[in-house]
Amino acid sequence: MAIITVDKISLAFGGHALFDKISFAVEKNEKIGLIGRNGSGKSSLLQAIANKISVDDGQIHINNEIKVIYVPQEPLLDPNHTIFDEMFLGFGVIKDSLTKYYKILDRLEHNASLDNAVTTDLLSQLNSLQEELEHNNAWSIKNVIDKILSTLNLDENWQIGTLSGGVKKKVAIAKALVTNPDVILLDEPTNHLDITTTIWLEGVIKEFQGSIILITHDRMFLDHTVDKIIELDRGGLGVYPGSYAKYQEWKNSQLRNEDKINNEFDKFLAKEEVWIRKGIEARRTRNEGRVRRLEKLRNERQRRRELLGTVNFAVDIGVKSGKIVANLERVNVSFDQQVILKEFTTTILRGDKIGLIGPNGIGKSTLLKVILGQLAVDSGKVELGTKIAVAYFDQFREQLDETATIKDVVSQGQDFVEINGRRLHIATYLEEFLFAPERFFSPVKNLSGGERNRLLLARMFSRPANVLVLDEPTNDLDIETLELLEELLANYSGTVFLVSHDREFLDNVVTESLVFRGEGEVLEIVGGYSSWLEYKGKYLANSAEKKKVRDEINSVENNQSADKINRNKLSYKEKIELENMMQVIQALEKEQLELNQQLLDAGLYKKSPQKVHDFKLRLSIIETELLDKLARWEYLERKIT
Repeated sequence: MAIITVDKISLAFGGHALFDKISFAVEKNEKIGLIGRNGSGKSSLLQAIANKISVDDGQIHINNEIKVIYVPQEPLLDPNHTIFDEMFLGFGVIKDSLTKYYKILDRLEHNASLDNAVTTDLLSQLNSLQEELEHNNAWSIKNVIDKILSTLNLDENWQIGTLSGGVKKKVAIAKALVTNPDVILLDEPTNHLDITTTIWLEGVIKEFQGSIILITHDRMFLDHTVDKIIELDRGGLGVYPGSYAKYQEWKNSQLRNEDKINNEFDKFLAKEEVWIRKGIEARRTRNEGRVRRLEKLRNERQRRRELLGTVNFAVDIGVKSGKIVANLERVNVSFDQQVILKEFTTTILRGDKIGLIGPNGIGKSTLLKVILGQLAVDSGKVELGTKIAVAYFDQFREQLDETATIKDVVSQGQDFVEINGRRLHIATYLEEFLFAPERFFSPVKNLSGGERNRLLLARMFSRPANVLVLDEPTNDLDIETLELLEELLANYSGTVFLVSHDREFLDNVVTESLVFRGEGEVLEIVGGYSSWLEYKGKYLANSAEKKKVRDEINSVENNQSADKINRNKLSYKEKIELENMMQVIQALEKEQLELNQQLLDAGLYKKSPQKVHDFKLRLSIIETELLDKLARWEYLERKIT
């Protein structure tokens, strides 16, 4: 049964029709991916369903009892609020009661000088609030919120105005989930999210007992979450049941059929045009029906909207760089007591395509600046190669002047660009990046996110470069443009450094990955994200592997004979580390067990919700530390066998 019905709606902006008489339905518990080129009207369609904008024609019917929540690309959060304030919006009575409850608790716990009368009064208030909170099911709601915040590593006391774009997106998604809606509309939910959070969101969408319509250009995310694809294309709408991979099969077949039909139509039209141009003969036959049919064909041809143009990506490598692009030896970098790189050593060769994988804020952009000689290190050695010409794509688009025109951003004072021997006028070059001539003098501030990314790529590729540095280039780009960029990078003979949370993009481009594990540790693996997953699954992640490693640890404990272990391959420091490793692991496991036992106490959730939050946060840290210690133990053991 349909819970939302979109019936022949139309919408146009500035004379340009985004969609024309489109219809579809949303069923209960359905997960829908909404795709299309940049500017095709995807966000406008979501806003229309969310009743944020009105359509020009048609109707959108939503069942009366259906609760719809809309999460826009840029979350609408109050910068003066804390995360706690935002999460409890819509729970006004509960929020006020909880705030009073915690204030009284804090006063009782931190003010020993209270007299008996005041203490008695405060305890009485606390008891009344406790009853009120239980009556309003506040503790269940609070536990759900705590669980989501803990999973996303969010602190309820953080102020919204101090958060990054990625953290704000986490808060907006978490806020949508706790209201228990029937339908969630997500506009680019994966933008600015790291891979770990993206995978978490995949799980949430799969488990969500409701319907979801989401816009994303992350192909792997689509394949893992949706059971239907809806595509906006040239003002029309196509519905494709199944995953994104299934959609691709349907779409390719559809385009082949469309080309065949259009070719046959055009041939027939050309034949009729020849007939009408015979003039006297055509009029002598007085075949007025045939003339009217020709007029109808002409009108149909006029209405038929062609496929949107395709971006023409090309980059001129110019002069080859030296064989060695960069050599780093035992490099250490720290900021504000956070270790970014610890004893990091690597050599980057010409032609390497390096992916940088890790959560936001862990140091990926910092490593890029070190490799390119833009940032001094605390200690260690950094040697840059010769004849290096760098083109840099900045995720924050700081190279774009908001007041500059599209033409000025790319031309940089020149009327022509030269790409691999092709000398192009700046107007022709901009058209290859899908910027129409009438928009050349539009300011950057009027561009959408996808258009800004295309403009930055156009600027980046307008000059020869043998080293490409791309920091989150995939945000806001439509799928077709992503695939063209993939093809360019795969065939590029220079060196590529790529920071991206798009797993498929990483898999299709990079030959090697640098994986940030925290506390300055960076692993080097061959391949992209899938290779990292395989490595992680083999050595680090799953519980079966952990049990196996624990069994091996116990076996070593029971066979301590020094003559059975050849430690010649270990340094003195590593020998000491290995000897102490068991004690560290056992201490972590003991703490883990104690915390889990304390969380079994149901009264703790009422008496001290903050302790519950702190315990859960500590457990997640312990889990990560245990995985790391076990992996390190296995690595040291492999060195001596």
